[in-house]
Amino acid sequence: MMKAVVFDLDGTLLDTLEDLAAAANWALRQQAMLERTVDEVRQFVGNGVRRLMARAVPDGEQNPLFEQVFADFKRYYVVHCQDKTRLYNGVPEMLAALKARGLKLAIVSNKLQAGVDELYEKYFRDTVTVAVGERPGVQRKPAPDMVFTALKALDVQPSEAIYVGDSDVDLQTAKNSGLPCISVLWGFRDRTFLEAHGATVFAETPEEVVVRCSSLMQ
Repeated sequence: MMKAVVFDLDGTLLDTLEDLAAAANWALRQQAMLERTVDEVRQFVGNGVRRLMARAVPDGEQNPLFEQVFADFKRYYVVHCQDKTRLYNGVPEMLAALKARGLKLAIVSNKLQAGVDELYEKYFRDTVTVAVGERPGVQRKPAPDMVFTALKALDVQPSEAIYVGDSDVDLQTAKNSGLPCISVLWGFRDRTFLEAHGATVFAETPEEVVVRCSSLMQ
């Protein structure tokens, strides 16, 4: 029987795209670099903010100005990370319904731990037990380390958990962790992309996540 659900954060529970794009473009402007569209930033996210900026900056980390641009991004984002960020419609009800069914809930995100903590306190503290972000000594997704850290805190085995995410990184994370994966279709990747990366179970709405998790509990 399943006992826990592990959620990705950006693109799954929260729509953070506009704030990420705004921070990236502010940092790029400081060095007179070409700004990126929101759709470009959509394709850059999923592997943490350093990788996002490595994709946004010309020549990535090889660019001699990269570290300055990345520092500017972090300085701006920590102040503006909630300007336009919002919960996707139906997410609070989904989390409450899963908790009411006795499932333990966790978040794993490649976002910096300080950012995860801030968002956790604002949106998730009443329903989610643990939130794991990028931290020293824990490899980022798609390595399984973050998932295992969360499950250990929940006192749940991987065989007793479900993973929910919106990207190819999440699919690989679930596979590496030995968890079944539900791919949501309201996030940063579309169904065609997800199917090309091996997705087989989908949810078009948060309500569908509850239904699929409930069926896996039986």
